[in-house]
Amino acid sequence: MPESKNQEYTAGETVNAYGSIKISEDAIAGIVSMVAAQIKGISAMSGSMAAGLTEKLGKKNLTKGVKVELNDQDVIIALYIFVEYGVKIPKLALEIQNQVRDSIHTMTGLRVKEVNIYVQGISFDHTEPVEEAAENEETEV
Repeated sequence: MPESKNQEYTAGETVNAYGSIKISEDAIAGIVSMVAAQIKGISAMSGSMAAGLTEKLGKKNLTKGVKVELNDQDVIIALYIFVEYGVKIPKLALEIQNQVRDSIHTMTGLRVKEVNIYVQGISFDHTEPVEEAAENEETEV
């Protein structure tokens, strides 16, 4: 699509001869959540107490663990995650930063200034569910 000389850009908003296009922080956070959900090594996204209460009331928060800040020309993203035990955290964080930056730029055209990763904890979940482990023990008599 050719760009007009009359277009003006600010983070999250484009104004042209036909009107304006506004991209909300929630829309960007949704993109980030979907990208993060596809990266192997992330066990969960961390949320606030309010987000946990919202989920208990039946509303799933798809942007849990993601904070987006729109400045004049830039987007700053913070991800709060739990990682799987055994994962190399620096390598995982770099992969998250690259994929999030590329996805946001591709889908919205916005420039991502920072993608900050906050590792909240390590998940030690076993690969075999507890119920199956109990069944296996009973059959070994």
